[in-house]
Amino acid sequence: MAKVLFTIGYEGADPERVVGALRGAGVATLADVRAVALSRKRGFSKGALAAGMAGAGLAYAHLRALGTPKAGREAARADDARLMRRIYCEEVLEAEGGAAALNALEDLAAGAPTCLLCFERDPERCHRRVLSERMEARGFAVVDLFA
Repeated sequence: MAKVLFTIGYEGADPERVVGALRGAGVATLADVRAVALSRKRGFSKGALAAGMAGAGLAYAHLRALGTPKAGREAARADDARLMRRIYCEEVLEAEGGAAALNALEDLAAGAPTCLLCFERDPERCHRRVLSERMEARGFAVVDLFA
């Protein structure tokens, strides 16, 4: 059976819709790949998100090391996906610790159906796409979910 990695962005969604999408896809673990797991949206800051996932019977993991640095987040907000990708690759994936963080994600996703979470709804404008490509190179099929 092929290994599958899911992705989801919570922009424009509420926690209930995100949980519904995760359950519908058979996800067991939500991997939060935000550098800063805080949100102005109700239910999406780390503590509330972890509690909500536990209440829904899902595991939660914050993989801070795979989050986008501030300059990358600013590039994404400016709608410059190419710059965001370059910053993310150079400062996260190609930096010391990047391979270890990616290995940790691979181990997590190989153990249970896992979904990457970040804010951006469109995966093409988010670092989830870069992570997805790296995981595809490691034998994972990637499915983008929308809440």
